[in-house]
Amino acid sequence: MGEIVRENPARPEEIVGRVPVADAADVDRAVRDAEARQRDWCRVPVEDRAAALLRAADAVGAMPGVPELLARESGKPVADCAGEIRFAAAYLRWAAEHAPAAYADRETDDAAGRLVLRRRPYGVVAAITPWNAPVILTLLKVGPALAAGNTVVVKPSPLAPLAVGRVLEAFPPGLVRVMHGGAATARALAGHPRVHRVAFTGGAEAGRAIGTAAAKAITPVLMELGGNDPVVLLDDADLTDAAMDRLVMASFATAGQVCMAAKRLYAPRPRLAEVREAYLAAAERTLVLGDPLHRGTTVGPVISAGAAGRVRELIADSARRGGTVAGLGAVRIDLERGYFVRPALVTGVDDDAPVVVGEQFGPVVPLLAYDDEDEALARANAGDLGLGASVWSADEDRAFAFARRFDAGFTFVNTHNRTGMALRAPFGGVKRSGHGREYGFEGLLEYVQTCAVHAPAAFRAGGAGTGAGAYPA
Repeated sequence: MGEIVRENPARPEEIVGRVPVADAADVDRAVRDAEARQRDWCRVPVEDRAAALLRAADAVGAMPGVPELLARESGKPVADCAGEIRFAAAYLRWAAEHAPAAYADRETDDAAGRLVLRRRPYGVVAAITPWNAPVILTLLKVGPALAAGNTVVVKPSPLAPLAVGRVLEAFPPGLVRVMHGGAATARALAGHPRVHRVAFTGGAEAGRAIGTAAAKAITPVLMELGGNDPVVLLDDADLTDAAMDRLVMASFATAGQVCMAAKRLYAPRPRLAEVREAYLAAAERTLVLGDPLHRGTTVGPVISAGAAGRVRELIADSARRGGTVAGLGAVRIDLERGYFVRPALVTGVDDDAPVVVGEQFGPVVPLLAYDDEDEALARANAGDLGLGASVWSADEDRAFAFARRFDAGFTFVNTHNRTGMALRAPFGGVKRSGHGREYGFEGLLEYVQTCAVHAPAAFRAGGAGTGAGAYPA
């Protein structure tokens, strides 16, 4: 059996931890054990299942050392990691509160007959999760899956396996199993014939592989993939310090390695210089590139040497195309020490530049000028991705009207990224950014199947039944 050795992106010579790699036989045992446990778990009243989530939320919130562990394995600033843990615990509490209503039977008894809609768990759910927000993106799957009566087998990213493993210890024994590994482990789990639902968050390439493996077993997949989120500042947008601080952090939180980060900025041409200056000033106030374990750090390293090289090439390519690259914020680290890339704002490139066309997934963002709203909208909607978007305006009704025209699963108004999320608001993409939803009531319902029990009025006691084979009128 092999093992995953996880390094610290801020200090690659430091080994943070090791986990064993699960092979296909390990996965098979885990799934079959989870299936056996699920037969009893699904009979537990939903109120008791919800209570187990509440206990887990308390335990997750009280676990010592988890933010520091997450910071060391992922490179995220420790303050962000602590925030992620708190948000994950808050989500478990929200899911526990709303699960009884979401999973209750719905019954109608009227002149048309008697109809019961029941919410049935799938059985074993496979949760395949990424490294950039591993705790919340794991518990977004585990929480509702367990509340619905499923059991779960989790395959964390090999780039952030440690904090997830610790946090999952908060759940009742046997309900959640963890299988570590890479692509082979993920395929074995997604394609297992006794897995009846897959929930995946990650990149498009991995998503295709997961989807292919699941399709062979005819297993449905909830899939949240990447985004190339546009930001459209309308001509009346307020460029206050607070607004610009939000906008800067919307791009550079987690060093830009967030699916819903603000990745393309569109400003009215007459206000382009004003927006650029306000953005640079906000970056000076908010961005501190440094050691993730230092409380004053707001941007840490990217996840790997490969990621650092890819982002640096995007920046270099922008300069070769005649763009202007402005380094942002304060640097309080030796850039050669780990996988650090200084945040950058790019101006003066066209829409065909790689920094605009693709998802950067790193600390670089382009600022582009537009001449009218229809043009801005067409450019914002270009491409195959449609995860998030945002519109900024002093007129909320105008912003909401504009937002309706985005090709995006989630549109923020006067904010973007984490500051615009809400536990009640379903999140997910359109186009090639995935399908299915997390958060909100819709996110809870992803982990049940609706089954119907129906007695038509004509065939109930005392009814005047028609002949066999007749369709209802």
